[in-house]
Amino acid sequence: MSETRLREDLCRLAASLFDRGLTHGATGNISARTEDGGLLVSPTGTSFGRLDPARLSRFDAGGRLIEGDPPTKEMPLHSAFYDTRSTAGAVVHLHSCHSVALSLLPDIDEDSFLPPLTPYAIMQLGRVKLLPFFVPGDPAMGDAVRGLAGKRSAVMLANHGPVVAGKSVEAACNAIEELEATARLALMMRGLPARALSSEQISRVVSKFDVEWDE
Repeated sequence: MSETRLREDLCRLAASLFDRGLTHGATGNISARTEDGGLLVSPTGTSFGRLDPARLSRFDAGGRLIEGDPPTKEMPLHSAFYDTRSTAGAVVHLHSCHSVALSLLPDIDEDSFLPPLTPYAIMQLGRVKLLPFFVPGDPAMGDAVRGLAGKRSAVMLANHGPVVAGKSVEAACNAIEELEATARLALMMRGLPARALSSEQISRVVSKFDVEWDE
């Protein structure tokens, strides 16, 4: 894909997330790997609804900012995914309401943030790790992702928002939407006798779709 097309796709998909309320104001950040090994990144303080393809932060393959506006303060978070997951072609971080709300509850499984309610979150996300609270922009967030050694494509930052790596911008956006939808479903069913997928059903989904399912 040409860099021009990648810039346009990144801004178009970010605007779609914003328009549907999956992030708000100047929250969230998004990045994508370019063909030469560099990165395109949303600038700091920008809104997903108003990203300019020509002003995206452009890094070369050596990690040097060579063009565009200053990048998001969450660069350590993005870099950690790219450095530990060879398949990562894009990273998306949102402040989506339902996933944040779910992270506030005291009895959430830190190793499996999303309950196995449907096969789709399993297929697109694998097992989601709930990370503790960090002050926004803290490089320790990147250290926490590196500590997972590339075993998770998605994490949930407690009291903050989800972060997902995908093979492409579209794949990462689709996956993070699935994360938010599953969190919303989990909140809707909370306190009700919901029938989650059994271990056997999960295993069948993992096997059929070749899902990374870190135990």
